[in-house]
Amino acid sequence: MTTVLIADDQPMQRLGFRMLLESQDDMTVVGEASNGTEAIRLVDLHHPDVVLMDIRMPGLDGIEATRRVVATGARTRILIVTTFDLDEYAYDGLRAGASGFLVKDAQPEELLAGIRAVAGGDAVVAPSLTRRLLDAYIHHLPASATARPPEEDPRLAPLTDREREILTVIGRGWSNAEIGERLHLAESTVKTHVGRILAKTGTRDRVQAVILAYDTGLVTPAP
Repeated sequence: MTTVLIADDQPMQRLGFRMLLESQDDMTVVGEASNGTEAIRLVDLHHPDVVLMDIRMPGLDGIEATRRVVATGARTRILIVTTFDLDEYAYDGLRAGASGFLVKDAQPEELLAGIRAVAGGDAVVAPSLTRRLLDAYIHHLPASATARPPEEDPRLAPLTDREREILTVIGRGWSNAEIGERLHLAESTVKTHVGRILAKTGTRDRVQAVILAYDTGLVTPAP
């Protein structure tokens, strides 16, 4: 059973999410929060598997709430649900540690699949969409991201040459199947490499690995 906390300042939005989730045999809603502060309190109380986190909420917003939840080391995964076309803070949410994001007009089956994916430790955002998102908001990167060449960044030091190569193409939006085909590797081998990259760099999931590739200069914005 996947436990879910809903954090959104709109009561009707929370009700809609709850009705959808409680119609599923493998999901249960453990609480609702109308702002970031309440979301943090309820995460600490219920330890949900997934938080559906809105960004624009009164008081403490969803980005800062995400950052604080992730900083505790909790196993809870954050799935940002926002109006991406209007909300330029989506990139900041990913940098804060969210495992992905969906837009609020997503189809119900997309939301349910996203929750299940995040609960299983995967990333919701497709690699190619993540790449476009990061390209759009690359100006949010700190100056240190381009101040030194990738080989000098300590976060990359534990990686082998092959792992660094795979991290680079993950950042370019390649799926595991594409990596296997283009680098002549079995897909199972690619998955093993990806797992080792995540473990060595301390990244939570594929989304965070893409962000790392940008942060360290392995990948640069598309012209």
